[in-house]
Amino acid sequence: MRERQVIRMGEFAIQGHTIGKHRSAGRWILSHLTKQWQLFIVMFIGAFGNAALAAVMPILIGLAFDAALATPPDVDFIGWAALGILISQVVRAVLQLGRNFASSVIGERLERDTRQDLYVSLLGKSMTFHDLQPVGDTMARATNDVRELNLMMYPGINLVVGSANFLIMPLLLAPRYHWQLILAPLFFIITYIIALAQYMNVLSRISDRVRTAFGVLNSRLAEAIDGIEMVKSTAQETAEVGRFEKNARAFRDATVAQGREEAKFLPLLLLGITEGIGFAHALLLLQAGQLQVGDVVAYLGLLSLFGFPTNISLMAYSRVSLGMAGARRILELINTETDLDENPQGYAEPITGEVRFDNVTFGYVPDVDTLTNISFTVRPGQTVAIVGQTGAGKSTLTKLINRTYDVREGQVLVDGVDVRDWSLASLRRQISIIEQDIFLFSRTVAENIAFGAPGATQEQIEAAARAAQAHDFIMGFESDYETVVGERGVTLSGGQRQRLALARAFLTNPRILILDDSTSAVDSETEDQIQRAIRHASENRTTFLITHRLSQIRWADLVLVLRKGQLEVAGDHATLMETSAAYRQIFNQYEIEEG
Repeated sequence: MRERQVIRMGEFAIQGHTIGKHRSAGRWILSHLTKQWQLFIVMFIGAFGNAALAAVMPILIGLAFDAALATPPDVDFIGWAALGILISQVVRAVLQLGRNFASSVIGERLERDTRQDLYVSLLGKSMTFHDLQPVGDTMARATNDVRELNLMMYPGINLVVGSANFLIMPLLLAPRYHWQLILAPLFFIITYIIALAQYMNVLSRISDRVRTAFGVLNSRLAEAIDGIEMVKSTAQETAEVGRFEKNARAFRDATVAQGREEAKFLPLLLLGITEGIGFAHALLLLQAGQLQVGDVVAYLGLLSLFGFPTNISLMAYSRVSLGMAGARRILELINTETDLDENPQGYAEPITGEVRFDNVTFGYVPDVDTLTNISFTVRPGQTVAIVGQTGAGKSTLTKLINRTYDVREGQVLVDGVDVRDWSLASLRRQISIIEQDIFLFSRTVAENIAFGAPGATQEQIEAAARAAQAHDFIMGFESDYETVVGERGVTLSGGQRQRLALARAFLTNPRILILDDSTSAVDSETEDQIQRAIRHASENRTTFLITHRLSQIRWADLVLVLRKGQLEVAGDHATLMETSAAYRQIFNQYEIEEG
């Protein structure tokens, strides 16, 4: 038997998409950005050209200033300088357009790719992960945190790259007037980098706090909305509002703390100091006869270029910090360890239907067993009824067959092959489970029935609906099979939802069919019809029935009696009635309930 390699830390492959392990958010983002290198070239050319042509303007103004002070004034040169400014700024506008367009496209693609990474990763997580992870927090990461990555790129990194080019222009061009004039730009750049590093260090921690507070806020809101019926039925609206206000206050406080740090942004002060120092220095050189008036004007114009990186830094670096905080939260979710092995290269033959449990022990949490030492064998085509008190582990047992959960000890074998050695996709395609809590999507009736077989024709969909005794009530809808059901099927009755779920299972033609009390919400007449449909569907396939219906128990080939997570007894109905007091007690209890 092939050695199993458990995929951990978010590694998952589905339909050609592979999500690998990333140690840092920076490397993960970089792995996506490097795919857009052509657009980065456009962005950098646009940023450099924009800064260079912005520097052309004060230089030409300085030259024009000297021409105006000449005796007589050189009007022609002033005109040529004005034309040069006009042309340079038109070209600059085109370069800015290219830079902004490129960075915007990069941002949109980064958002698309990271959203896909997260979605594919979530599909690959085990049910244990999803049981413990709050849905609201997951949605906050999948929507707002992913959106922050887009905003980090545009306008964030776009402005950071642009401001970096504006920083170097005074440093490169100031010495053309006098070598000493490099001192003021050098002072600003050094102090700016030091101040920015301290600012980003503080802002990074606060940004993590902001995104975490938003996740908690969103998680609690999602829980309240999902459980709105319970909130209203217990008159807990006021209490829920209080909890929401508490979480909203925490989010507000984190955001205010971020604003407080932004208000302390030191480069705004450094800019004023630099311009003062530079102006004084230029005047001294002018007085010494080493500069002309136009040189002083041009130099001050070059120093004014520092205003762009200074003024946009507050917004740009905040966007970068929030984007990195969002990336860390997304990557934390992707990298969360899960023991689910997709095993795409595993066993993938058609199932005949033999199922064997070999000393299976399972628990949802460590050191707490839900099932203990379960062993039994089901031959292909047999119908198995699983009975027992509430909490005995009936539903849990069936969820081990399709690897909704993996066993802790022992083996579950399908056709003699450990389910962990099967290709997960192949295994699950041949097994259908209908649970008590039916989940329907906010889509048309036809789309819900065909969810497991998206290529099904209308005739096949209707045949499955007839087999599940659902066709008649579907045709009673205004748009029959094109009727859109509400989220989770709330616009349908319990019986209607269950019959649609049966139709969905019949359409996939599974080799193993698992029905978890699938007739619990239907009337007697409909139940009789569904019973006939189930018996017909059970022919030539292995069927597991979690049930307390006596009619289903009687015609089962094998009855499994569970008690407190252990297999109390197994056999057919007639044998168990004669030999098992525990089974007779449960059977008599079911008779009283049905009576």
